[in-house]
Amino acid sequence: MILAWVVIAIASFLIGLAINKSFPSDYKWFMRLRRPRWLTFEKAIPFIWISIFIFGITSASVVWQTAPTTVATWLLMFAYGVVEVAVLVYTPVMTRLRNVRAGAIVGAIGFILGLILTTQVWQVSSLAGWFLVPYLLWSPVGTYVTWVMARLNPPEV
Repeated sequence: MILAWVVIAIASFLIGLAINKSFPSDYKWFMRLRRPRWLTFEKAIPFIWISIFIFGITSASVVWQTAPTTVATWLLMFAYGVVEVAVLVYTPVMTRLRNVRAGAIVGAIGFILGLILTTQVWQVSSLAGWFLVPYLLWSPVGTYVTWVMARLNPPEV
C-alpha cells in the first residue's frame, strides 16, 4: 500500500507541477478581487485542498491495491488524473481569462467529473469511495464561493 501511495503521490505532484509550469496564473489579479463578507475561512482553503488531495491519493491507492494492473484500474487511474487536472486548471483558467465566472464553470465541471469518478470507484471499493467524499462536499462550496465572487467582480471588457 505504501509503495502504491508514494507512486500515486509522485504522479499527482508531477501533474500539478506540469499544469503550474504550463499555465502560469496571475495571483495578483486574483488577490485584488472582491470577496463576499461571509468568506471568513479563506486562509483555511489551501489546507482544505491539501487534505482533499491526500484523500484522493489515498483513494487511488486503495483502488490500486484492490485490483492492481487491471485495465479497469488503469482507466480509473486515468480518471483520477482527469479530475486532478480539472481541479488544478481552475486558477489558471480564471486568472488567464480574468473571468471569475469561468472559474466557477471549471469548478462545476470538476465536481461533475468527481461525482462520476466516485460512482465508478465505489463499485471497486467503498473505502476508496469514502475517501472521495471530502472532495464532493467541498467542491460545491468552492464553486459557490467562486460564483458569488463572479457577481461581485464582473468580467473585464
